Amino acid sequence: LPAGLSQWFPALEVLDVSGTGLAEIGAELLSLPCLHTLLAKNNRLGGPGSLPKGLGQSPLARSLRVLNLSGNRFAEVPPALLQLRGLRSLSLGGNRLHSIPPDIQELRSLEFLYLGGNFITAIPPELAKLPSLKYLVLCDNKIQSVPPQLSQLHSLRSLSLHNNLLTYLPREILNLVHLEELSLRGNPLVVRFVRDLTYNPPSLQELAGRTVKTRNVPYAPSDLPENLVRYLSLASNCPNPKCGGVYFDSCVRQIKFVDFCGKYRLPLMHYLCSPECSSPFSSASQSSTSQSESDSEDEASVAAHRMQKVLLG
Repeated sequence: LPAGLSQWFPALEVLDVSGTGLAEIGAELLSLPCLHTLLAKNNRLGGPGSLPKGLGQSPLARSLRVLNLSGNRFAEVPPALLQLRGLRSLSLGGNRLHSIPPDIQELRSLEFLYLGGNFITAIPPELAKLPSLKYLVLCDNKIQSVPPQLSQLHSLRSLSLHNNLLTYLPREILNLVHLEELSLRGNPLVVRFVRDLTYNPPSLQELAGRTVKTRNVPYAPSDLPENLVRYLSLASNCPNPKCGGVYFDSCVRQIKFVDFCGKYRLPLMHYLCSPECSSPFSSASQSSTSQSESDSEDEASVAAHRMQKVLLG
């Protein structure tokens, strides 16, 4: 950036240096106290020293609201960006990112996050700790699964996951009550009903824990070692309302299909406490075709109004 920028434009609010071949943003940027939008798309940023030292401690960390660094060469999210606590929009699409740092949770004002067109393989659960996030774009990556914690993004309106490696979604996705758009095209989603899958027999500790929980055996922290008290607190309720059981580490994974708006079918992952536990929505005696239709019928009546757009094609 040219020297003396802050002297020439002390009240500068928007700076666009996109497509200029920029490889480094100098310290002059830090002396722009009114800057709230920085666009630096399609440059050569990403090497050592691309961003000015002290960025996270400068007045810019409070004033900057929009930052677009898409189309550059970043192999990781620069730690300095995670100190820009005032950011509402962050775009790092079309870079060389392989992961999302857990510290992304520090950007608690973030409303728009664009990370499409990278090489990201996993979504960290910490991403769910962004209370204001409305638009999350993770398309064109190599993501294989969606953590159930994303259901905590109660402000989310749009979730773009097209062109990844997803074969199913967590059932908790139905808790995103404000979601209006879910983009899933270009994923190897399961195309027919799948009856499960894997089940490891429960350990003696799990069997004992299940008994304590299902029979409401009373206990106090003073009765058991701390690790066992913590273990018992991790019990998950079986989703089958006719079962009433619990599980810890040992469960049956089962992909069930849900129809949305009478047009699209999503494969959602369910967890049951044992192979003997029947599906929450249909009997085991049904054929695979009728079973999937029965599942989707009940689910759709509850969830269809929550998804205004489900884009699979």
